[in-house]
Amino acid sequence: MDTKKYTIKKDVVGEPERRVFKINYERDLNPDQLEVVRTIDRPVLVIAGAGTGKTKTLIYRVAYLVELGGNPQSILLLTFTRKAANEMLKRAAALLKSTSAEQVSGGTFHSFANMTLRQYAKVLGYGEQFTILDDSDAADVVNLLRTRLKPEKKAQRFPKKETLVDIYSRAENTLTKIEEIVFKEYPRFIEQIDDILSLKHQFDDYKRKYNLMDYDDLLKNLRELLGQNDSLRKAVAGKYSHIMVDEFQDTNRVQGEIVKLLGQDRHNVMVVGDDAQSIYSFRGANFKNIFDFPAYFPDCRIIKLTENYRSTQGILNFTNKVIDAAKEKYEKELYSRKKAGEKPAIVAAETENVQSKFVVQRILELREAGSTLNDIAVLFRSSYLSFDLEIELTRANIPYVKFGGMKLVEAAHIKDVIAFLRVIENPQDAVGWHRILLLHPGIGPRIAEKVLDRLTRRTGSAEMKGEEIEGDIPSSAHDLISFIAGEGKKSVQPIDKVESVLRYYKPLMQSKYDDYPKREKDLEMFASIAERYRSLQNFLADLALEPPTESVVDLGEKDRKEEQITISTVHSAKGLEWNSVFVIWALDGKFPTMYATDDDDALEEERRLMYVACTRAKENLYLTYPVNVYDRESGRIFTKPSRFIEVVQAEFYEKWNLDFE
Repeated sequence: MDTKKYTIKKDVVGEPERRVFKINYERDLNPDQLEVVRTIDRPVLVIAGAGTGKTKTLIYRVAYLVELGGNPQSILLLTFTRKAANEMLKRAAALLKSTSAEQVSGGTFHSFANMTLRQYAKVLGYGEQFTILDDSDAADVVNLLRTRLKPEKKAQRFPKKETLVDIYSRAENTLTKIEEIVFKEYPRFIEQIDDILSLKHQFDDYKRKYNLMDYDDLLKNLRELLGQNDSLRKAVAGKYSHIMVDEFQDTNRVQGEIVKLLGQDRHNVMVVGDDAQSIYSFRGANFKNIFDFPAYFPDCRIIKLTENYRSTQGILNFTNKVIDAAKEKYEKELYSRKKAGEKPAIVAAETENVQSKFVVQRILELREAGSTLNDIAVLFRSSYLSFDLEIELTRANIPYVKFGGMKLVEAAHIKDVIAFLRVIENPQDAVGWHRILLLHPGIGPRIAEKVLDRLTRRTGSAEMKGEEIEGDIPSSAHDLISFIAGEGKKSVQPIDKVESVLRYYKPLMQSKYDDYPKREKDLEMFASIAERYRSLQNFLADLALEPPTESVVDLGEKDRKEEQITISTVHSAKGLEWNSVFVIWALDGKFPTMYATDDDDALEEERRLMYVACTRAKENLYLTYPVNVYDRESGRIFTKPSRFIEVVQAEFYEKWNLDFE
């Protein structure tokens, strides 16, 4: 019998030059982006500078892998939000004019962990139908167990449920001992460490007993599953021909190890991120992951995206110098095809209020020159640093929306202090009385109503004395009324009354809030604002003005009703951009914070934070700082601009001097 030879042709997957693509990748991408898209045969670390088209590159890479053929579900795209993954896949599908890209396995680390654990939960001793606890649910379980624990009576009270959940979460995500977290972040609870550890064991036992996992368990259990069962790890990782991870600089240690475990056989992992924009260590993000990746995968290719499509070259010249001083970094120099434009301006202001007035006036000038308010942002290191500016924006009728923290009058502890001041100004303010009464131990809603009832029976007089509410009333109520009566009689400046209230209130705040040290900075800023007023009535009136976002119609012009500037912490502004950006309080001691100067890692993260703030600007960048600022807590006076901008050569910015008419 004759034998006929039949040759099977080599699979064209992996030979893109032999394929006809729907998308013209060479036309749509720059050379570096194109290299990222086409490098599919090895691990890849993409260092994507600010504004260099990272998201676009990821989208085109998804589309490219789909066009090469194979099962789209074998492509895994891990992002930090489900929305980000969905939008990328939709845009890839739109490029291809096909729904195949939407079949790619995209989602968050947590959703991927959930999907995987549903299949293999029994290996870890869980049932497949385990329930996922959200943060609120987890806190409620901790609180239930906390009430059963009956911790030892000691000088310091036991942490609240939210604080305990935060401690446990940070320990899990950073692979750090609970003792270290408590010692560093919550030293006032050191004496309670045995009970805190005992409660954590009870919490874990409770979850396993009732087939529950919280968000941290999803990652922890996936890492355990992949790390302790090699055949199972190979089965999970073997499903994916290509794995992509977005924002790799923001992954925590557990997520970094999951990526390593998934890619260790096939070396099919591409991660993208920017070491210069790693600013979330407080959430457990591990800055080292992006530097350790080449050690995980020695055959990886490092590709840098450096062409910036956002900012003028003048702004990039400045921001390149800001990050050049970083101790540990991937070397890169961002450039733009845009004209140089205006140099960034560094503006020293005599006081915080002069800083606010400058920002307001410059915003109005930019608006008059044709900018929309939506294209303007004011950024700051910490939420409390915007309080004075908020008052000036309101006075100027400039609508704004705030991200990252609350507006001044929305913070609970500021509301408490304002309630004291309102009652001092008007002793018949029943709402204010009710709030401040409830702050005191032994006074609940029922007793508060009883006190209010006895006070209001004697209407018509602003004079209040403790003896007016005789009977079964806690001594703390008598003390409060005596305090209010005494302050009401004093004829002093508002700042004196504020400082007196703060002395009275701080012990109450310390018993009410576990994170009271952070809130004390807000109170300090509140006091500095009060110093500008000569009338308590005027001060309270300014604070009580309607939020600007509710009075945009007062601008008059129909087309301006939807306009508002953005004021935001830098953390909340990451990934966004505006034509004009103001970075306020660029003052050494505030940005970087005073506390970061003694910690090298914290100081380097502050530098990256400044870099992120400045790289949000497209056309105009203003860095402002008040001089001779007295810090009550440290007793120091801050006078110098941020060390992060002081290192920039004078040729890359302008100094503006403020004159007054």
